[in-house]
Amino acid sequence: MPSQNLAATMVAGLAKEMMTLDTEISATETMIEDRFRRHRHAEIILSMPGFGVVPGAEFLAATGDDMSTFDSVDRLAGMSGLAPVPPDSGRISANLKRPRRYDRRLLRARYPSAQIAIHTDAASRTYYDRKPSEGKTHTQAVPAVARPRPHIL
Repeated sequence: MPSQNLAATMVAGLAKEMMTLDTEISATETMIEDRFRRHRHAEIILSMPGFGVVPGAEFLAATGDDMSTFDSVDRLAGMSGLAPVPPDSGRISANLKRPRRYDRRLLRARYPSAQIAIHTDAASRTYYDRKPSEGKTHTQAVPAVARPRPHIL
């Protein structure tokens, strides 16, 4: 059964490759965590509900490690796609929608942390639960939770 031997050899090779990749991923995650924990804002970021080591590191990488580059929290919200923009044109005005141009790395760091905070933090959950009574849907309520969070930073 030469085909079975060939298949077994291929599977063994792939399994060894996966184990090597798993080791490399673990080493990279450890390196990221060590670097993140040495950052001056690491304790503040980790104190926010929903932010862990990986989202915190992504947030620092996306902001360029310097929050002073953003004039205000509103500028940060706009860059991360959490602030609605008016697509006014001609007679049409007062409609707000998500911007087309925003930093997806910032959104990827902030949006999941807001979703986690909704499930783990009582204050975030209360704020989220209040949004449907204001006529907001789930997809509108989660960014509403994510937007004010950088005020802590």
